[in-house]
Amino acid sequence: MARIKRAVNASKKKRKVMKLAKGYFGAKSKQYKTASQAVMRSMSYAYVGRKQKKRDFRKLWIIRINAAARMNGLSYSRLINGLKLAGVEINRKMLSEMAISDPEAFTQVAEVAKKKLA
Repeated sequence: MARIKRAVNASKKKRKVMKLAKGYFGAKSKQYKTASQAVMRSMSYAYVGRKQKKRDFRKLWIIRINAAARMNGLSYSRLINGLKLAGVEINRKMLSEMAISDPEAFTQVAEVAKKKLA
């Protein structure tokens, strides 16, 4: 059986890791072993960060909607419940954008929710 030489593949692998570690401080950007560890850690943080980003945006939208709802005499939960009862299917991102850029339209949406709750 022929011996498999890994020189090309190994150097490609190292080159890829070192490219990802570019800009890291000290040995983390110079030595393969420490660079590899740093890259693995940073990749796991990046994965977690992508999930947290979604949570953070949803939290922000809810805070904005709550503030606008309270200006119209409703709480966030009562507004969402009223919209569900009225059959209005609008997501939180759009409600938040409406609360910021078009308060009159948001007020109309809040009125629809109030009518259904009463």
